[in-house]
Amino acid sequence: MPIRPGDVLADRYRLVDLLVESGSGRFWRAHDRVLERHVALHVLDAEDERAAGLLEAARQSATVPDRRLLRVLDADRVNGLCYVVNEWGAGSSLDIMLATEGVLAPRRAAWLVSEVAASVAAGHEAGVAHGRLVPENVLVDRTGSVRVIGFCVDAALHGLPAGRVSTDVADLGGLLYSALTGRWPGVSRSEVPDAPHEHGRVLRPRQVRAGIPRPLDALCDQVVNPYAGPGSRDGYDLSTARGIADYLADFVGDPTGMAEAEAASNAGPRGTRTVVLPGLPTAGRTPPQPRTPAPPATPPVTEPVELVEPAVPEQEQASEVDDTDPAAPAVPEGDTTRAVPVAEAEGHAGPTETGPTDTDRTDTDRTDTDPGASSSTEQPTQAGLPIFDDATDDVSWLSARPEKPPPPPPFEDVPERPLFAPEPAEGEPARRPRPNAAGSSAPRDYWPWDTSSGTGTGVPPLTDEDEDDDEVPGRSWLRLAAAIGASLVLLLAIVVAFNLGRGRTPLGGAKPEEKPSRSSSASATPPAPITGLTAQDFDPQGSPPEEHPELASLAVDGNPATAWRTMTYTQNFGPGGLKTGVGLIIDLGAVHDVASVDLTFVGAPTAASLYVTGTAPTAVAGLSPAATVTASGTHQRVTIDDTPRGRYLTVWLTSLPQGDGGYRGEVAEVSVRG
Repeated sequence: MPIRPGDVLADRYRLVDLLVESGSGRFWRAHDRVLERHVALHVLDAEDERAAGLLEAARQSATVPDRRLLRVLDADRVNGLCYVVNEWGAGSSLDIMLATEGVLAPRRAAWLVSEVAASVAAGHEAGVAHGRLVPENVLVDRTGSVRVIGFCVDAALHGLPAGRVSTDVADLGGLLYSALTGRWPGVSRSEVPDAPHEHGRVLRPRQVRAGIPRPLDALCDQVVNPYAGPGSRDGYDLSTARGIADYLADFVGDPTGMAEAEAASNAGPRGTRTVVLPGLPTAGRTPPQPRTPAPPATPPVTEPVELVEPAVPEQEQASEVDDTDPAAPAVPEGDTTRAVPVAEAEGHAGPTETGPTDTDRTDTDRTDTDPGASSSTEQPTQAGLPIFDDATDDVSWLSARPEKPPPPPPFEDVPERPLFAPEPAEGEPARRPRPNAAGSSAPRDYWPWDTSSGTGTGVPPLTDEDEDDDEVPGRSWLRLAAAIGASLVLLLAIVVAFNLGRGRTPLGGAKPEEKPSRSSSASATPPAPITGLTAQDFDPQGSPPEEHPELASLAVDGNPATAWRTMTYTQNFGPGGLKTGVGLIIDLGAVHDVASVDLTFVGAPTAASLYVTGTAPTAVAGLSPAATVTASGTHQRVTIDDTPRGRYLTVWLTSLPQGDGGYRGEVAEVSVRG
C-alpha cells in the first residue's frame, strides 16, 4: 500500500522524511509518538521476498549486547507492510567525513576502526554477522562515540545471505584502508571510490598515500589481500574481528581523549564574535562639546628626565609657549628639568606630520585630570595606530620605534711596534736579549729586548709565562708512526691482491678443491621436460568435491587446443566468493626435482599457486606454495628457485578471468621440467 509523509504506521510511528527508496524498500525518519523521539524506520511490502529475512535479521540483531550498535527497537507486519525500527543516530558517517575532511590521521583512523571491530567481534561471538560493513554504515555521533548502523538488518535489506563472518573481516580491513587513503577495497559495494589494483591485488596503503605507519599498512595488506601472508601478526589473529580489534587497540595505546576530540570536530567551528571598533575622530577642528568624565585610567609613569635645551631667542620661546596647552604649568626661565612621560623622553612626545597638532585638538581630546600627563587612550604617539582590547574595551596606541641609536665608537688602532729596539736613555742600562730568545731561534712575534726598567717604548716585558709555545711534544714521532702504518697497510694490500691474482688464498695458501653441488650440476645441464604426466581434478571445497573430472587429462595431453575448465561462478574466488580456489593434481610418476612449470591458460588474468608434495594433498590449507603466478596472457613459465622435490604438483587457481555469464578458468596445458 502507498505511504506518504505524515502517515502513521502501527498507530505509533508518524513518517517524517523519506531518506532512501530502493524498489519496494523504503528508509524513513519517523517520530515515535509514544516515547517522543525520532527513530529510523525500514519498510518493505509484506509480499517482498526479503520480508522474512528482514524480520529474522532484526531478531538476531537484538541479541547482540553492544553499546556501539544502533539497536533494533521494534519489528512487525501490519497492513500488508513489514517494518523494522532502529535507534536514530545523529552525526557524520565515515564516507561523509572522507568527502569533507579528507583522509584521517593514522591514530584517529586506527581508533575508529578498532571501535567498529570490537562491536563486530561482539556480534560474531553471539553468532551474528553484520554482512555489509561499508563506510556508509559507520557513524560518529555528536558525543564523539562510534556507532554501527544496520547490524545484520542492512544486509537483509540488500538481499544478502546471513552469517557472512569472513566478509565482515575483509570489510574491517577495507574500513581502515579507506580511512587512511580515501579509497574502498572491501568486498561489499560502497560509494567511496574503489582502491587501485595491480596484477589482481589491491595496492598497499603506502603505495597509494605516503606517511602511513608500517603496522597499519601491513594489517590492511594481510586482511584485504588474503594471500599476502600468514593470517597472524605479532601474536594477533588477523583472520578474526577480535584479533583486528586487539591489534588496533595496541597500536592506539591509551584512547583517553579520542572521543572528546571527535565530539569537538563534529561540533563544527565556533561562532565568531563581532567586534565593534570605536568611531574614527572627525578631521579638522570641531567645536568644544561637554563631556561626561570617564572613570580615571591609570596615568602613564612619569620620570624626571634632564633635557638640555639649546638657547633660542625670546621670540621663538614665546611662540613655543603659545602652542602648548593653556592649562599646562609654566616652565620657569632657565629651568632645564621637567617631568615628561617616558615615551616622550624616548622620542615619541610630538605627533607626526600627518597627525593632529595641539591647535587642532579640541577640549574633548584632553584629559580631565592632570593636564601635564596624558592618558594612553587619548594621546596618540608618532605611529598614530590604535590597539583595541576586546576584554577590557580599552584603547592603547602603538608606540613607534625609538630613533636609531648612534653607532658605536670606532676601535682604537693597535700601536705599531718599532722595527728596531730603542736606544737606551742616558743613565739606563743597555738592553740585552733574553737567554731563550737569542739568535735566529726566536719566534716571529717575540720581542727579545728586556724592558725591565719600565721606560722606552712602554711595551710591557715578556716573561716565560707569557710565551705561547706552539710545539707539541712528540708530534714528530706521531707523524713518523702514521707514515710507517700507512706503508704497512699499502704493502699488505699489494700482497693480498697478488695472491688472489694467482688463484690462491689472501695469505698465499692453496685453495681447497670445491665439490660440485647439486645446484651447480643441475645448472650445468638445462632441465628436461618430465614425461608420463597424469592429471585429476582437485576441488576439496565443493559438494560434491569434483570439477569436471572427465576433462582433467586434457591439461597434460600435449595439445594446447584442448583444455580442462572449471565451473562458471557468479563471484570470483576469495573471501567474498563461494570458494577460495580449485585446481588440478599432476602426478609426475616418480619423485623429481621440479625446476620450472609451463602453464597455458585460456583467458586472462588468471592467478594460481603451485604446491610440490610427496603425497597427493587433500587440502591446500597449511601448505606453503612453491611459487605463485598471475598470468596476464595465455602462456606463462614459472621458475621455482628452491627446486623442491616431490611426486605431485598441485596447480591451485585462486583468481579466475571474467567472461560471459560469470567467472571461469581454463588450463590448456601443463608442462613440468626437472
